[in-house]
Order: sequence, then C-alpha cells, then structure tokens
Amino acid sequence: MEKVLVNIFVPVLRKSYDMFIPLQARMYEVLELIKKAVAEMSDGMFNADGNTVICYRNDGTILNINLSVYELGIHNGSKLMLI
Repeated sequence: MEKVLVNIFVPVLRKSYDMFIPLQARMYEVLELIKKAVAEMSDGMFNADGNTVICYRNDGTILNINLSVYELGIHNGSKLMLI
C-alpha cells in the first residue's frame, strides 16, 4: 500500500502532527484514522465529533471525504488542518 507523508495542524491544540496516510483510501476512512491518532497523541485533549472536518491548511477548503487521497491531489508534504 503506497502512502504519503502529510502534516496535520490542529488549531485547538496549536500543534502539528506528521502522519503517513494511504493514497488509495477514501478520505472518510483516513479522517477516522487521523481523528483517532490525534486523540491518542494528544493524551485525549482532542475530542473529535461528527462536526470534525479536514481541510487544506493554506486556504481552508474542506476536503470531499468521498474522494480518495490520490483523487484529492494530496502528496508528500501536503499541509492539512483538522477542525
């Protein structure tokens, strides 16, 4: 499974996390993995809910979670934000 390294910024924590995500996975699957990973790495300080979204960090465009990581054009070094 091919993966890309992305940077996820979490404004509520004022922290960024580098994560590998699978290129062929749908973004809704990746979002669940990211939410769990951030909650774990923040020792439970981050609590995701049904309103949690992922977007591009540079312009705030919310990602279509029905598309794959590849289809969204996400690549090594992409900067995303979890809000």
